[in-house]
Amino acid sequence: MVMATTTSTASTASLASVTLEVADPEAAHRFYTAFGVDTRIRLRASEAHSSGFRGFALALTVSRPATVDGFVGAAVDAGATVLKPAAKSLWGYGGVVQAPDGTIWKVATSAKKNTGPATREIDEMVLLLGVEGVKASKEFYVGRGLTVAKSFGGKYTEFAAGEADPVKLALYKHSGLAKDLGVPADGAGAHRIILGSTDSAFTDPDGFAWEAAA
Repeated sequence: MVMATTTSTASTASLASVTLEVADPEAAHRFYTAFGVDTRIRLRASEAHSSGFRGFALALTVSRPATVDGFVGAAVDAGATVLKPAAKSLWGYGGVVQAPDGTIWKVATSAKKNTGPATREIDEMVLLLGVEGVKASKEFYVGRGLTVAKSFGGKYTEFAAGEADPVKLALYKHSGLAKDLGVPADGAGAHRIILGSTDSAFTDPDGFAWEAAA
């Protein structure tokens, strides 16, 4: 059994923003407005080559299955591809879609039954980074000033976020994340994502680039 560890030490650095690199920022803006997350991400034009799994996903946690269906339906109507249809599981209810720009999104809830109508509210947004070594990457990020909130051995680590931070950061084993999303783990080229740091610019061991947030 993998035991979780937690800590409440105050963080000196955090994830301040997420910028997706897309071929067509205007088209991407239309999609993310329809999807309902346009105020939570940034977009930047890029023609950098990328193929296969880019090594990350963005996850939305919502209150109930009807809200999951609403977000998934809005994404599909706006041009997204379904990677995993929304369905019940041992942990709740959720589905996975891929935006036209290639970014993978997971929408999920821990609730298995609806206790009210669908809303457009997002309880939490988490950036899942697929890394080769969760423990090593955790140590790297702790060294950069991030605080561990949850840790499940070498499988998953989640960092603390302030109330004003729009996105939480979590580390997932690369192969495990790909499996959870329903895609092959192989990929090549750019990650097509830039992370905004409340501290200085750096690049992590898996090639994810951070820049000082404006």
